[in-house]
Amino acid sequence: MKKKTLNKKLLIALGVLLAIIIVIFVYQNYKPEIDVLIHPVPHEKEILLHMIRTHGIANSLLLLGLIAVLNSIPGLSNSVICILSGLCYGPFFGFIINWMGNVLGNCIVMSLIRKINFSKRVKQHKLIKSLMHQKHPLIGLTIGFMIPVIPSILVNYAGAQLNVNRRQYMAMVLVGMAPTSFLYAFGGDAIFRGSLKRIISAVICILILIGIYLIVKKIDDEHKKRLETE
Repeated sequence: MKKKTLNKKLLIALGVLLAIIIVIFVYQNYKPEIDVLIHPVPHEKEILLHMIRTHGIANSLLLLGLIAVLNSIPGLSNSVICILSGLCYGPFFGFIINWMGNVLGNCIVMSLIRKINFSKRVKQHKLIKSLMHQKHPLIGLTIGFMIPVIPSILVNYAGAQLNVNRRQYMAMVLVGMAPTSFLYAFGGDAIFRGSLKRIISAVICILILIGIYLIVKKIDDEHKKRLETE
């Protein structure tokens, strides 16, 4: 019996359409604040901050949904929206919105990934091979979720190929998505407050995460080479 598959292009098109609809709602709800940001009034930063941060749960759910949808669409980034949530809701609540949105987006991808046919180019992507053939693949996948430059679709595909169970997957994605979710929220709040030190700190932390991945990858490559020569 032939395995039933979903149309990848149709899913992406529906995802993009949903993202556009949510963006329209977000714009309508934040239009007064956007107008003030575009045409700032001197010495009214605190007023603007109060305007932005008086938005309730409904608007936070819109941002959460947009983060989830953008996270689940290959080739799109939700980093700007994650920074926006930090700007609108502060580092703590912004982090919660980013974290839940990113976790939800990855769970959507993982629930669909076994029903989609991927091209040979994707299946043979060197990042997927690297994630799947590490000495400790679950740790490698968790680090993969942490690194902003690694597409989450590749990490999820590698996890699906390794047949990670639900408990393992949830642990990986919850831990993996936490650092960048916080850093983007922290960075958004820092940008609004004009705190150069906070902005630099957020950028440095993101670079550290990328550095950790490169170090782990190098160690793993050296381990593979030793095994091949033995």
